[in-house]
Parts: sequence; structure tokens; C-alpha cells
Amino acid sequence: MAEVPSLISLAIEAVKREVVDGDDEDDLVSSLSRPFKEWDDYEAPDDCLKHGRKRGRHGNFDSAWKALFKLRWPELFYRTGTVDWLQIYWQTHLQNCLDEASELALLPSFDGCIGEMKISDGILKYIGCEEHANHPNYSKLSYHCQQFGHYASCLRLPNVLCVAETCVDGLCKLLIQNSETLTSLELNYCKLSSTFVSAICASLNIVNTHTHGIRSLCSLKLHDNHLDRNFAWKLFSILLDASSNLSILDLSDNNIAGWLCNFNGKWKGKIPSSLGIGKSLHSLRVLNIRGNDLQKDDVESLSYALVSMPNLEVLDISENPIEDDGIRLVESPFATCTFNVAGKNLKAAIELCRCLIPYFIEAPERCSPLAELYLESCELSCSGATELLDTLSNLKRPLNSLSLADNGLGSQVAGALQKILVTPIKTLNVGGIGLGSLGFKELEKGMIAELKLVDINISKNRGGLETARFLSKLLSLAPDIIAINATYNLMPSESLTAICSALKLAKGSLERLDLTGNTWDYQPNHASMVAEFQHNGSGRPILILPSSFAVDVPYDDDP
Repeated sequence: MAEVPSLISLAIEAVKREVVDGDDEDDLVSSLSRPFKEWDDYEAPDDCLKHGRKRGRHGNFDSAWKALFKLRWPELFYRTGTVDWLQIYWQTHLQNCLDEASELALLPSFDGCIGEMKISDGILKYIGCEEHANHPNYSKLSYHCQQFGHYASCLRLPNVLCVAETCVDGLCKLLIQNSETLTSLELNYCKLSSTFVSAICASLNIVNTHTHGIRSLCSLKLHDNHLDRNFAWKLFSILLDASSNLSILDLSDNNIAGWLCNFNGKWKGKIPSSLGIGKSLHSLRVLNIRGNDLQKDDVESLSYALVSMPNLEVLDISENPIEDDGIRLVESPFATCTFNVAGKNLKAAIELCRCLIPYFIEAPERCSPLAELYLESCELSCSGATELLDTLSNLKRPLNSLSLADNGLGSQVAGALQKILVTPIKTLNVGGIGLGSLGFKELEKGMIAELKLVDINISKNRGGLETARFLSKLLSLAPDIIAINATYNLMPSESLTAICSALKLAKGSLERLDLTGNTWDYQPNHASMVAEFQHNGSGRPILILPSSFAVDVPYDDDP
């Protein structure tokens, strides 16, 4: 005989159904009678009758939603700042549902409609729906998208959920539902057709900018989606004029070479006095166009566009074969012209400069906040990199982070690197640039003053013993250094003794020194060395040495 439910269990079940299946949790809360006018999260304070104030309905349950979030996602809880816990709970729940559905849809045995996919009891139990016999829709992905979609301000959609033939309609409905509140949209590794892209833009009212449908969108990431130059140009043109607050634009690993050629042709030879009026570009802080096969001409066009991004902080154009011509200074016949852009008097040469170095030179004059620059694998030579480093070393507002990794610069670039090291730069990546022992020796001789470095990558430079001597000098001059990557530098076994001696004398806050991939074999005394140097806060080892259980093959950068 089944147990007769109590009155309180029936009431709890009714409330649960209303929260999960109802349209508005606030309406439910407001309909409940309360014994006092002022009610805290769990009890009424002593002075509740003295003050006639009534706290917001939603605030009364905020700590409860916070506790539920911490219980369900403890690994995410401490990475989440002050938020609307009700909104972030259901947003994360929906993302879990989408991630689970995408994994199942990738199985060869899957053959059906993605919206009809069943959500596992492992997820449903957290919202009290694991026993859904009376309401089978609870288990469907479409139900969760419809019911909790309006809480999603950030959406991360994998490829399998962006197949036009199966789910374009469902995805667009989800986007339409959130077009006024969506702050982040991420589509990675999706083969998006032009039809599908147009449908997405229409869902967000991107096409009709007068409706301001993308006003809330702050982050748009379209990584490796097989997008072409036409889409990139269309998107850029829209953002130039739209009333959006977009701060992050990621178009990395697509095929957008030539995307700004229209922009260049439109303004070449005349003063573009209307540049910079687009609110979207004024709020843009991160631009990632890595891995798009961009050439020198693309960088020339980009230099025009960068002026209309006065608040740009991070620029990543890595893995594009721009070569030296893409960064070098080219004289402009308009250098003496001036005009007004967004209330600022700028030189026309800034608008009409052909490459990046003039942009960097004038960035402080425009009070540009540019802080991070990534030029990895750009086929730069020592000559071009030296010219760039000399320019960056003399900026009134120096960079915080610079990466020139995986460019064949050679040992002669060491002199220019010395200059950038004495600036307040905090993060420097020069891995795989071919410094060699001569380059490290030159760097070590030129290091005299205290450095502000926090993180440096000198891996894959074949520096041998000179790498260890450089590290010893670095540890004595960089008290704020936290992480050093010195892997694959062909350091002999005696290097470890010199490095450990420097670590004993160092008074900094180093947390990680990675020495894997060098030419010494694992020795039993390595364990004691690792145990000797540990980070005070976490207790984790500072030294990362080759493991006795792994065969560490020396790095080989020969073609």
C-alpha cells in the first residue's frame, strides 16, 4: 500500500511544479502570504515591526538560489562574482542540457530530432523532475530551451547544434527569445552556411539595425566556423553603425582574408571624418583575428579600421603570414592633414598609415588603452621584429603583454628584447624564435635593472647552458615573476644545479618553473629537489621536471 502523502509534501510538490513549469517565479512569490511585512531570507528580524520597509521579492530568495548553485556546481561557484543567482542557475542548467544533447547527437546511432532528445536523470534530479511520468515533456531538450531559455544571457553552441538541416529553426527561436538580453554568443567549430548565418543574424535583428536587437550583445565568438570575407565584412559594417555594446569580437581560424578591402577602398585618398561613430567599435576591447591567412594588404586595411576602435585593449593577429611589410612604417603623403573624429583632433597619417607600427606610435597620443599584442607565427624576420620592438619600447604607455612566439628571429633580436624587458611589461612570450645560446648570453649580459615581469615563455630556443645562466639572472632581478616556461632548450644536466642555487637565493613569488623537455634524464634526487621548492600558498611544486614514467623527446624544430 502506498504511503499517504502529508499536506506539507503536497504543498512542496505544488510549489516545485510551479517553479519549474510556471511562467514567472516572482508571481508565485508575490502570491504567498507572509506573517510580517519585512522578512529576511530565513527569519524575520527583531525590528521588522518598527520599520515599514519591504525588501524586494527576488532578494529574499537570492541566497537560496546561491546555495543551490554552489551545491550543484561547486567548481564554478568560486569563479562566479556577484550575480543574479536565479538567472545564473537556470542559464548554467540550460548550458548543461545543450552540452549533454550535443554529446549524444555526435553518436553514430543518433537519428532523430535534437529538440526531442531526452535529458538524463542526472540533470533532471537537480530540478526535481527525475520522475517525469506525469509530464514527459520535462525530459525533452526543447522543453528546457522553451522554459529556461529566457534566463540565458550567454550561449555556447557546438557544431552539432548548428546543423541547418536539423536545428536552425530551434536555434533561431532560442535566439529570438533572448535577443533583448543575450550578452554572449559563442559558436565554435561550426560549418555555417550563408543561409544559416543569415537566419542567425535575422534572429538577433542584426540585419535591421534600427531595431537595436543586438544592443545587449557584449561578446561574439565565431571561432573556426568556415566563415568567409563577405560575412566578416557584412558583420563589421553592421557593427560600425549599430547601437551595440560589443566588447569582444572573435573571428579566429576562419577564412576572412580580404574582409576589409572594401573599407580600405572606400576611404583611401580622402579623409574619413565619419570614422569612429559606431558605438560598437568604440566599446570594442578585444579583437581576435588569429589564423585567417591575412596578408600585408589586410593589415593595411586593418590599420584604417583600428583608429575607429579607441578602446581596444587586446589585439591578436597571430598565425597570419603578414611578414615584415605588415608591420613596418610606410610614409604617408597625408601626414600634415588634421581632422576631427569623435571629438578628438588626430593626424590624417593615423587614418591613412599603411601598416601597424605608425598605429602603435600614435596610440599614446590618442590615449589608446592597448595593452596586449599577439603576433605569433606571422613570418616576421629579425629586422622587422627589431623595428617593432624598438617602437614598442619607446611607447609612453607600454604594453602589459607581448607575444612574438614561433617567428624565426634568431639570436640578433636579443638586443631589441633587452629594451622591451626594461619596460613595465608583465607577460612576454618569445618561445620558438631561435635565440640559441648566443641570444641568451646577450640577454643575460644586458639585464641590469629590476624587471616587472610576471610571466615569461622562453621555450624551444635551444639555448643550452646559457638558458640556465639567463634564468639565474632573471630570478634575481624579477621579484614579481610567477611563471617561467623554459621547456625544450637543450639544457644539460648541470643546468639544474645552477637553477636550484638561484631559486634558493630568489626572494620572489615564483609558482611554476617548467623545465620539461630538456636533455637530462630523470634522476632519483630530482624528487628531493621538487620537494624542496614548493609554493607557500598552495603547496604545489615549483619545479616541473621530466617524469620518470615518461620518455621526454627533445624538441626538434627542424622541418
